[in-house]
Formats: sequence, C-alpha cells, structure tokens
Amino acid sequence: MKQTDGVFWLIGEKLYAFPFEKGKYPEAYAKSGRTYNHEKLWDYVKPKGCGKPFDYYPRGRAVIKKDGTAVIYMSPHIPESHIEEIKKAFGTETETAVKYDRSRHYRCFLDM
Repeated sequence: MKQTDGVFWLIGEKLYAFPFEKGKYPEAYAKSGRTYNHEKLWDYVKPKGCGKPFDYYPRGRAVIKKDGTAVIYMSPHIPESHIEEIKKAFGTETETAVKYDRSRHYRCFLDM
C-alpha cells in the first residue's frame, strides 16, 4: 500500500481508518483537497446504527508531507498500542512522528 493521508476514529477498541481515495467521498474533502474532513466524512462512514456525532469518539489524522515523512495527529485518548495499526492503515512504513493533539480539534466525549 502506498502512503496516504486520511482520517481515523477509535470506537471502543476498534480502529476505523479511511485512507484518502480521490473521488470516493468528494463531498467529504478537507480544504486541502488531499484528505478528508472528519465532520463531512462521518455521515458516510459511521457504523450502522450509530447516533453519535463525528466528534464523540477519539479521532486523528495521518498526514504525508511533501518530503515523504509521515505525521499522525491524534487525540491523547488513543493508546500507543494502536500506533502500529494506524501506521499500517495509511501505509506509513517510514519513520512516523506521532503528535498527541490536546486542542479543541481532537476533543471527544472523554474530555467533557
């Protein structure tokens, strides 16, 4: 798998990862047009029967920079034990920086 940008959620202990695929969910593109917007994508990918909003669960994003390095930004409520699974989901086999983001952008029900 080629390295790619994308977003993910951790629901319970299950990772829901969505590597960016041009044309698959065009209405869910982020401003950059190279990845997805969590809020816009949620209506298309949320688990069946889930009535929670997009920002309820811990979430994050994989970003592939122009130089080919990868950065994973994510809620501090996602355990380190999921990092390898996240890297695999986005094809990031190179050195990957992990940044726990405590900003409003990655808040979830655990922060309330």
